[in-house]
Amino acid sequence: MGGSPLRKFVSPEIIFGLGAASQLSNYIMKLGGEHPLLVSDPGIIASGLLKNVEDQLKAESIDYTLFSEVTANPKDHEVMDGAEVYRRSGSDMIIAVGGGSPIDCAKGIGIVATNQRHILEFEGIDEVDIPPPPMICIPTTSGTSADISQFAIILDTARKLKISIISKTAVPDVALVDPAMTVTMDRELTAATGMDALTHAIEAYASNAASIITDLAALEAIRKIRRHLVSAVEKADFIEARTEMSTASMLAGLAFSNASLGMVHAMAHSLGGLCDAPHGLCNAILLEHVIRFNYQSSEDKYKKAAEALGLSSASCEKMTEAISDLKEKSGIRKTLRDLGISRSDIPELSKKAANDPCMVTNPRLPSLKEIENTYECAF
Repeated sequence: MGGSPLRKFVSPEIIFGLGAASQLSNYIMKLGGEHPLLVSDPGIIASGLLKNVEDQLKAESIDYTLFSEVTANPKDHEVMDGAEVYRRSGSDMIIAVGGGSPIDCAKGIGIVATNQRHILEFEGIDEVDIPPPPMICIPTTSGTSADISQFAIILDTARKLKISIISKTAVPDVALVDPAMTVTMDRELTAATGMDALTHAIEAYASNAASIITDLAALEAIRKIRRHLVSAVEKADFIEARTEMSTASMLAGLAFSNASLGMVHAMAHSLGGLCDAPHGLCNAILLEHVIRFNYQSSEDKYKKAAEALGLSSASCEKMTEAISDLKEKSGIRKTLRDLGISRSDIPELSKKAANDPCMVTNPRLPSLKEIENTYECAF
């Protein structure tokens, strides 16, 4: 008997819109938290965004402990340090405020806190046995979607490799998605996170695990990014553009969290692990080249994605040109060479990318040589 394959769909409770972050104390009480661990990073502290959150906690007399020793591309030892702070402080829930780095670190802290094992032992799909403590996320970027996804990406510092932890237990309980929390992003970060969201949407749409629900979310995310990314980059306080980009990020996150990703992310995880570059930038550098590799194997899907990018007649060349044009207008012009990568790094990068779990759902399974060739094109 015919029919579509079984698909599952997971999502946190999402409160979206201006003022969503002000609901934090209500959700702490709803989840029964008495002493949250607040996870953030120095950049969020310097921006003043964390003070807004802390003031809310203090106004409600909610005791908390702050852990802010998180860097870009959160490291395995940062997760383990945070888990120790969680244990010593007697915390009973986690609040993450920031972009993908603090949120992924916070996810890792929760996983370690309940499972009492090293974070690197959870690499892969469905390797988390005991659910972490309750978690609330307040994203300050519009791109990573870590606040709603079942992914946590952690840097294995010994192997110089970003590992993927994929588990429905990593889906936060609540995401407070407040576009006002994204206005402090500078042009470069706005562009990189926007391209991250675009990559999420395109890869989820082309994924071999896509469904009607993820397809709808992915296509609408592509449309919104095409219309509003450049405005968000050029005018930081343009709240309409920020709201649309937050919406796009949320939709793309719901899509990729449930349809997974593909070759761009597999290669970007390897690349970011080696050179510690921003994840969104790595995706932006690789996206067009992976589309060229994949296009013939999923032509119908890519044509519809191209239409969402505003193209009346779609082809591989026109689609990649449109993405290149969007990057140019957003100020992204870097190549692998600009990240300090040399051609001698390609074999190592390719071997690690080939083993990334995101490669499983790419519409076309590449050989090692084809991965190497795709990296070569990005120089």
